[in-house]
Amino acid sequence: MEEPMMVDGQFIEHPNRDGNNTGICALNAKNTPILNDYTISSTVLGLGINGKVVECFRKRDNSKYALKILLLNATYFKFFISMEGGELFQRIQDRADGAFTEREAAMIMREVCSAVHHLHMLNIAHRDLKPENLLYTKMGSEGVLKLTDFGFAKEIFSKDTLQTPCYTPYYVAPEVLGPEKYDKSCDIWSLGVIMYILLCGFPPFYSNHGHAISPGMKKRIRTGQYSFPNPEWKSVSQDAKDLIKGMLITDPSDRFSIYDVMRNKWIVQYTEVPQTPLHTSRILREEGDQWQEVQDEMTRSLATMRVDYDTLKIKGIETANNSLLNKRRQKMDQ
Repeated sequence: MEEPMMVDGQFIEHPNRDGNNTGICALNAKNTPILNDYTISSTVLGLGINGKVVECFRKRDNSKYALKILLLNATYFKFFISMEGGELFQRIQDRADGAFTEREAAMIMREVCSAVHHLHMLNIAHRDLKPENLLYTKMGSEGVLKLTDFGFAKEIFSKDTLQTPCYTPYYVAPEVLGPEKYDKSCDIWSLGVIMYILLCGFPPFYSNHGHAISPGMKKRIRTGQYSFPNPEWKSVSQDAKDLIKGMLITDPSDRFSIYDVMRNKWIVQYTEVPQTPLHTSRILREEGDQWQEVQDEMTRSLATMRVDYDTLKIKGIETANNSLLNKRRQKMDQ
């Protein structure tokens, strides 16, 4: 996962739903001056609503990180791993050392599900799981796959407490599209979509008109209408298909939990999954341009959801100009 670096870790016990204790690393923010441990460069990696992201280096080993400088009521910093290895799907698309296999897909899903498992144990819903948020730390075989972008993540304290429709169209769970409240099980649906794409190269739900989302696509998501078409799915194992079916159940109460996923044979015994060559790499290459266009469309859709609530200003009642308010003012003056 994308990790803040200025922290001290403390290993604590946390009970899971079976009553067994599982270790979790609790993070405590450090209060020492940042320049004691890091050298901050003038290289700007990106700009955000509340500040900028610059390149920095840890003094003790010269490791490179991304430093997010947040300018809110006071200036404070967040450290992140510098992800230089690129996106997961881009790496699969660009590979030249043979076909991408089902066993490799199982290994990747195990890593991603482990990250989501950690979040869900902390009662945090990510709410924006998608391939673009799965990045490698480095190029080559030494790169570690990380889950990133927690802009929509939210801590939940009880079932069905989320209501804001935060999502990326291809990966959105049906309950998020409606007015009802939802919970962290929306992440499991997104995992199912990611796994589906890993195994064939295209999503289970898409717009027939090339849009980020359409009424027909919403209907198919809400009713769970998808299939495993040939030839892409002909050689994929039944275990893999059954796991996807368990994650893409429209009713959240019947859908697999992250615990069910982590116990699933296809995940647990990932080293024994068949090394069946998949069509994924070929399809991602063939549809690369179209895929980028859809990603751009989804980015524009997401921009309308990422509202900077901290910058919203509420007018004072004495300066507000509203027709209903003006009528009330006139009555008060009479």
